[in-house]
Amino acid sequence: MKIAVVTACPSGIANSVIAAGLMEKAAAELKWTADIECQSTVMPVKALTNTQIADADCIVIAANTAVDTTRFKGKKVYQSDIGACLADPKMYLEQAVAQARVSKVVNTTPSAGAVTAVSTGAKKIVAITACPTGVAHTFMAAEALEDEGKRQGHQIKVETRGSVGAKNQLTADEIAAADLVIIAADIEVDLARFDGKKLYKTSTGLALKKTAQELDTAFTTATVYKHEAGASSEAGQKQEKTGAYKHLMTGVSHMLPLVVAGGLAIALSFVFGIEAFKEEGTLAAALMTIGGGSAFALMVPVLAGFIAFSIADRPGLAPGLIGGMLASSTGAGFLGGIVAGFLAGYSAKLVADKVKLPQSMEALKPILIIPLVASLITGLIMIYVVGGPVSAAMTGLTDFLNNMGSANAVLLGIILGCMMCFDLGGPVNKAAYTFGVGLLASQTYAPMAAVMAAGMVPALGMGLATFLAKRKFNASESEAGKASFVLGLCFISEGAIPFAARDPMRVIPSCMAGGALTGALSMLFGAKLMAPHGGLFVLFIPNAITPVLMYLVAIAAGTVVTGVTYAFLKKSDEEQLVAATAK
Repeated sequence: MKIAVVTACPSGIANSVIAAGLMEKAAAELKWTADIECQSTVMPVKALTNTQIADADCIVIAANTAVDTTRFKGKKVYQSDIGACLADPKMYLEQAVAQARVSKVVNTTPSAGAVTAVSTGAKKIVAITACPTGVAHTFMAAEALEDEGKRQGHQIKVETRGSVGAKNQLTADEIAAADLVIIAADIEVDLARFDGKKLYKTSTGLALKKTAQELDTAFTTATVYKHEAGASSEAGQKQEKTGAYKHLMTGVSHMLPLVVAGGLAIALSFVFGIEAFKEEGTLAAALMTIGGGSAFALMVPVLAGFIAFSIADRPGLAPGLIGGMLASSTGAGFLGGIVAGFLAGYSAKLVADKVKLPQSMEALKPILIIPLVASLITGLIMIYVVGGPVSAAMTGLTDFLNNMGSANAVLLGIILGCMMCFDLGGPVNKAAYTFGVGLLASQTYAPMAAVMAAGMVPALGMGLATFLAKRKFNASESEAGKASFVLGLCFISEGAIPFAARDPMRVIPSCMAGGALTGALSMLFGAKLMAPHGGLFVLFIPNAITPVLMYLVAIAAGTVVTGVTYAFLKKSDEEQLVAATAK
């Protein structure tokens, strides 16, 4: 038997090289002749020649990224995910030869069986990326989509909906000409302008970590989007498991600018003295009014308003803002704001879906009936049912956090630190971050300090590891380490994602160990942070972080633990290949 094998993975490093070695060894054990094409970024690629392809009895493709199969037309081809060949390469090859089918048309998508799909060819793609903070995932996912799209020969343009607003905006002509729309977002995005277009929704995390796979899936599963006026932009196929999280993150993303601006304004007021703002007419008092009296006062209403907006679109905004204001006035805080947002959103959606009016009066629903009815439902429940208990719970939580002993503080720091480092910007990370941000309005600053310090550790630690164990990292990883360190200084945990995507079983535990230590030390030292973002650059604002020296010690300690741990655990590409072939 004579076979030709192609292996490929998105990074072109570990999996592609390991799979090639395993299948070469398995073919030798079967006494087959095998020509191998390993699509790698760390060694020269020897492409299959026309003669080798023509002589082969079967073409075996193990890949979880796009592979050009036009050259295999008319040959018996078997194609699967690269992971399928790693457990038992010998059995895999026997199964591949038995199940291979003649390729009559082109396919670039990995599948479990024969190649039968039709090539997508060069397409025009438009996309939107958006994450709750609008900082890291938004732009990293956009870059990944652009690079992969161009690599596959497509024409692609990505609009980023970041913290500074929409950039690289899509025009009406570009949308009209597009063959495919990709929405990679963790928050609600208005999709009205994509009505009638083939559309695929995913998360920024998947778009960043599994770009080729998501692009291929988009081509095969995208469906025509139908927008309904007055309905949520997520209409049609609401995601039950992730809907609540996405609604919450939409509210958080709109709330964050207020928290950042308010927190920094309050920190600036402390430049003139911790209690200088109490003297009326002074600049310190004006800064405190801007930050605490205005920005922080709007925080909970905006959180609730945009949670409701995410659920019910524009008709939910007014009831959500009103419910959020009631949460603030009753002392229910950010917890009450979350409850108010969901109450307002779902009550507005219920009225929109269930109340039927004559066609002549239908226009009154979004501007009169829905806001009024939903506001009354939300307001009455907040005043008579939710406000009291949630206010008591919020007061109890604040008192506990402000008066807890060292042991409880350290335990909370460990939990928050682990959560911040567990999924690097994912749902668990955002839950811890939202907890810290929400407590700023009640003047509880210690959890926010622990959250930001621990969130800096993964990216800083990966940068340190590439410096400590240079021989274990290839050139691209070393460059990624330098970028990661800079991102860590800015409190962008996502800088560690390239490392976690390639080696999650070593990277994530290393990051969590360092994050837990940093969170614990931050809480033990009584560190307080007035601003919810900015990383070490917040140090340029006097009194934004206290005590500065011990806070830096906490961050440095966690960084060293993460960096040293991963430098020790990391295996070079050569070591991974040797270990895999020895099995």
